[in-house]
Amino acid sequence: MQDTSPSSHLAAMDGQPEREPTPATTPSPSAADLSYGSCDVTDSASPPLTDLDSKLSVEKQLEAASSLVSIRDDNMKASRGCGGITLTQWVTVSILCFVNLINYMDRYTIAGVLVDIQKQFNISDDKAGLLQTAFVVSYMIFAPIFGYLGDRYNRKVIMAGGVLMWSLTTLAGSFMNDYGTFILFRSFVGIGEASYSTIAPTIISDMFVKEKRSQMLALFYFAIPIGSGLGYIVGAYMATLLGSWHWSLRLTPALGVASVILIMCFMKEPVRGESEGTHADVSHSSWKDDIRLLFSNKSFLLSTAGFTCVAFVTGALAFFGPKFLAKGFSLIPGNETKTDDVSFKFGVIAMLAGLIGVPLGPFVAQLLRSRCARIDPLVCGVGLIISAPICFFAILTPSTNMALCYFLMFVGELFLNLNWSIVADILLYVVPPTRRSSAEAYQILFSHALGDASSPFLIGLVSEKLQEVLRPESLAHNAMNSTLSLVQESDLVEFHSMQYALFITCFIEVLGGIFFLLTALYIRRDKEDAEKEAASLPEPTHYIANDPRER
Repeated sequence: MQDTSPSSHLAAMDGQPEREPTPATTPSPSAADLSYGSCDVTDSASPPLTDLDSKLSVEKQLEAASSLVSIRDDNMKASRGCGGITLTQWVTVSILCFVNLINYMDRYTIAGVLVDIQKQFNISDDKAGLLQTAFVVSYMIFAPIFGYLGDRYNRKVIMAGGVLMWSLTTLAGSFMNDYGTFILFRSFVGIGEASYSTIAPTIISDMFVKEKRSQMLALFYFAIPIGSGLGYIVGAYMATLLGSWHWSLRLTPALGVASVILIMCFMKEPVRGESEGTHADVSHSSWKDDIRLLFSNKSFLLSTAGFTCVAFVTGALAFFGPKFLAKGFSLIPGNETKTDDVSFKFGVIAMLAGLIGVPLGPFVAQLLRSRCARIDPLVCGVGLIISAPICFFAILTPSTNMALCYFLMFVGELFLNLNWSIVADILLYVVPPTRRSSAEAYQILFSHALGDASSPFLIGLVSEKLQEVLRPESLAHNAMNSTLSLVQESDLVEFHSMQYALFITCFIEVLGGIFFLLTALYIRRDKEDAEKEAASLPEPTHYIANDPRER
């Protein structure tokens, strides 16, 4: 070995031959020298180790280090095999997406057979809207309870129990033949769904960060428009195929039971805060502290207000959309479009708008993030403001041009769908890991209480009141104009009353856009505060969470 000491270099410079290096004696390393963090430090108080003890200690440390390297190599291979995402993570995300799909499929099956339900129970628009309201009211009431439990107990068990509950109550509700018991079981369905919706996004958050988290959340929320569209399609065609709307509610329970098995057998629950390199396995703050800290987070409050407006518009259009369009198309001379056909096409439009809109939102945000750090709420706000006038003209045209109405409805819903995964991502990076399930729960509580829980009932109620106002004038007009039959006049009144009621959603969209634009003022500060609090949590003791590639 070549001597690199200063004396050898000087000798070489003087043209003298280099001296042979004097062999140095290296002492055997002791256990203290090999321990983590002890460089050239010895414990004078400890008794000297014998050669045998030192040798055994060194062998144990080398064996532990070898085992750690082996585990690390295995994890790196598994991660490299799927673009930085392990097989376990893919399985977990796939199961969550499947459950989310059937969740929304079940939720909007009712809208696909709404006309049949109204005929059987002999109910008006306001009571029909109350079916969705009852479901969402129980959903939002129990969301904070499951959010509190999700921050403290086994999330996999809580989710599986909730999915099983809504599967059984949906099946039981399909056998009810009176309005009172049917609406009661629809409210029970909301309790089960609350357990899943509050917890699933936090599991994704604990597995991924930054771009990967955004991509996985986009995939997760991708299931919402697809599930909603399938709900319309399955609802309409199951009722037509089997001769009763009751059968449309019996497919999702079977899929729900299958998802329970998948959750318990194949899904892995990550450690809370794992992706941030922390170990927040149990939340130690009180429920009162959680509320105080969440309600002091302006980004959380304003983005929740914006998302509440999104939920209001989505709930109203999704519930009354097929019926409203069918009524408008029937007023076009020579058109004989059936409600089932409209439900199918409306479902296809909802799916296509979601297939493009849900991933387009985070894609645009990622593309512009290097230029603007506040881009997430800006994309949400601008998307809603653009969607508002398009939806206005879509609501205006069903009685005049069917093709134009479908096209405008598609474009309006596309811009409305830009914000789904972005809103979830905002919540996850402005709230630390120990309060994320609670934050999800309170966002669900307020967005549904003032959003899609109230919008079907309010729109239905406004429609009924407008019919009372419009009907006397229309009947007087009918007496003077014999060319219109009484049935046609009644259909026209019902259409215009629902049309005027749905115009409310356009103003709500603009209001939601304003809330998101205000969120942009506080987003950077609240994100930094959440990162500082997450950094103060203890680090996990396993390797995957400390993988720098996941940071």
